[in-house]
Amino acid sequence: MADDKLEIINPPNTLKSKVSTGGPGAVDMQALERAEQVIASMADSYLEWVHEDLKKITDAYDVLAKGEGDQKTNLEAVFQVSHDIKGQGGSFGYDLMTALGNELCRLIEKLDHAPGPSEISAVKIHIDAMKLVIQNRMSGDGGKEGKAVLMGIQKVCDKLLA
Repeated sequence: MADDKLEIINPPNTLKSKVSTGGPGAVDMQALERAEQVIASMADSYLEWVHEDLKKITDAYDVLAKGEGDQKTNLEAVFQVSHDIKGQGGSFGYDLMTALGNELCRLIEKLDHAPGPSEISAVKIHIDAMKLVIQNRMSGDGGKEGKAVLMGIQKVCDKLLA
């Protein structure tokens, strides 16, 4: 897992230099600003959506923890919700949610066997960390506390996958 440390790269915004701002085919800057405002206004809705996702992932975890049915299928259900959380977090200013969702997805992808008690416990730790981020409104990278949470999660994954 040491090679898979999450690194957030913010590429330079060179799109503006590649499009014309007047004439045929030009970008309508007012339309772009309106689109950005719509995305910004949806940030409040993200907190509602992520609460629903956290309920879904908790429900999927509960089935996994009970050991009912096929454990790989149960783990896949956790993966699907984690993947959704990973995809949405950064779009709405919760980069730490994206990072935690990514870590959980990578852990699940790298398991080459049905999850045992240690792996199931690690899944719970990831979910609890996500809940903590939302409960404490740790937007962005979560600051010093967020970095500590992510580093702890990465250590858990490193230990399990070693």
